[in-house]
Amino acid sequence: MTSSFLRKTDFRQLISEHPDALAAIICAVLLFFGWLCLQFSWVGLALLILCAAYVIGGYESAKEGLTTLFAEKEFDVDLLMIVAALGAAFLGLWRREYYLIVDGAVLILIFAISGALEGYAMQRTNHAISKLMGLTPDTARLILHGEEKQVAIDKLVIDDEILVKPGELIPTDALILKGASNLNEASITGESLPVEKTVGDEVFAGTINGTGALILRVHQPPESSLIQRVIRLVQQAQTEAPPSQIFVENLERNYAKVIVVCGILLAVLPPFIFNWDWETTIYKALIFLVVASPCALMAAIMPALLSAIANGARGGILFKGGAVLELVGKVKAIAFDKTGTLTTGEPQVIEIIAVNGKDANQILSIAAALEVYSEHPIGKAIVLAARDKNLALLSANDIVSHTGFGISGEIEEKYIKVGNAKFIQSEISQLPVDLVAASKNLETHGKTIVWVANNKKILGIIAVADTIRAEAAKTIQRLKRLGIQNIIIVSGDRQLTTNYIAQQLGISEVYAELLPEDKVSVIRRLKRQYQTVAMVGDGINDAPALTTASVGIAMGTTGSDIALETADIVLMADRLEKLVAAIHLGRRSVKVIKQNIIFALCSIGLLLIANFATGINLPLGVIGHEGSTVLVTLSGLRLLKGGNREYNS
Repeated sequence: MTSSFLRKTDFRQLISEHPDALAAIICAVLLFFGWLCLQFSWVGLALLILCAAYVIGGYESAKEGLTTLFAEKEFDVDLLMIVAALGAAFLGLWRREYYLIVDGAVLILIFAISGALEGYAMQRTNHAISKLMGLTPDTARLILHGEEKQVAIDKLVIDDEILVKPGELIPTDALILKGASNLNEASITGESLPVEKTVGDEVFAGTINGTGALILRVHQPPESSLIQRVIRLVQQAQTEAPPSQIFVENLERNYAKVIVVCGILLAVLPPFIFNWDWETTIYKALIFLVVASPCALMAAIMPALLSAIANGARGGILFKGGAVLELVGKVKAIAFDKTGTLTTGEPQVIEIIAVNGKDANQILSIAAALEVYSEHPIGKAIVLAARDKNLALLSANDIVSHTGFGISGEIEEKYIKVGNAKFIQSEISQLPVDLVAASKNLETHGKTIVWVANNKKILGIIAVADTIRAEAAKTIQRLKRLGIQNIIIVSGDRQLTTNYIAQQLGISEVYAELLPEDKVSVIRRLKRQYQTVAMVGDGINDAPALTTASVGIAMGTTGSDIALETADIVLMADRLEKLVAAIHLGRRSVKVIKQNIIFALCSIGLLLIANFATGINLPLGVIGHEGSTVLVTLSGLRLLKGGNREYNS
């Protein structure tokens, strides 16, 4: 991974894009060499190197802490870190115990790494927005006085007429004035099959035109297009801080206030109250800052989270941050996208019904002979089915594609038509009653029907459908046993198809034919009812819902780039059953972190009491402080153990 990164990024780009990470790396290197110099008693050089580590690693934290202090009149953990680190350095110089300066540098390094991770997360967020914006072209073909002219999208106004050629992206939401085509709307609705569009139908920006040229009329400003609304929804959801994050930020600031105020009071009041000398007072106050610094509390959380993240990665679960581990363990409701999530996302031939005992393989071979010339996903599914059965593809001539209806041609001097019922009825007005009944039954079960006829005689029908993932039903059952209170489907696909999939999986609540903003509304309603909600999806149209949900979960292989960017968790290799393992790991992480926090707080409390009740010296205080940090770190490493296999049985 590292070598690939370096191949794509030069040093100047590294500095400009990841300055926080670079500062943390330099701080770590300087810290190591400073410590090494102390081993050889090169004190002067060690102090110089460690001073550089303090400045480089602590610059951002010091700037943020001082800005918060002077601009908002608030103390935060950044300022406390600076005070504690400088206090340790001061004590080290004063007592000539130089390893205390190393302790302060370690504290600075921990915060530098935290800042680098936060900056990286923000950069990924901005990258996701950029990819969404790249879904639409920069220009459109404006038809003005009968001539074609390239204009910027933002220059389009209502009632402008634009031309979209086959294979091009639709530049903005519009209505079809002339032409017909099949459009790939997966980026908007997530539907697995292209949608046939004709005069009067609405088309959406960011969708892909199929085989027909279209003349469109702009019916709303480009900035109000559906894809622009998707972008705004993603931006809005990513700026909304969850309650747990707000709680942690408030806790950090309150903790910092208490420690700083107590440190000042302990440095000033004891000589007047207890008649301590000033040297003892300042010594104990600085020990207080060292032992009360939040290292143990930080170690109670980050090592545990990183261990759980590493454990998940080994089992095919990619957690994008530590906070999501806590949230996924608290999930009470889960919303699933259908296409590509609960299903494979690839149409397959499910059934062939022949007329009057004709050979089903022959019907498939005839249909495939024409569909091999088609780019339609249904046609590709038919060709793939024929090849899987090793059927010979017959030679076809005079191939004509009828956009929105089907395909026709000649095979062995017979005129063949393959397509939907309307296409066939243009020449055969009366379809066989038994086949019509069978096709309606198949359609109610989520199938798309392809009719095959030759010389105005019906040969049979081919049923094509997206198939349910093999592990989907078992995963839903396990989630219910875990205590998930509500499991629903939110899909842009047809109601009949979605209902059938839900019935097969034992899911009772279904929302179909939804646009991205509709999915967001459903997720928001679920959050009001259940507080912590997960959304599992794979498409660009799922991105707003993924970011709105408490936890967004994307499929790793079939997932779009936008879904992978905006999701909090990625299930690698599209293994849906790993969702159960992710929830187990989240719950276990919360339990370990709570244990660590209680232990860390008790350790800090005991050290503080010992500092003033029994008068511990600084080395003992450092040992107690660092010892508690090491113990909670080792406790967090427990999450490295226990693979995901135990959750998949």
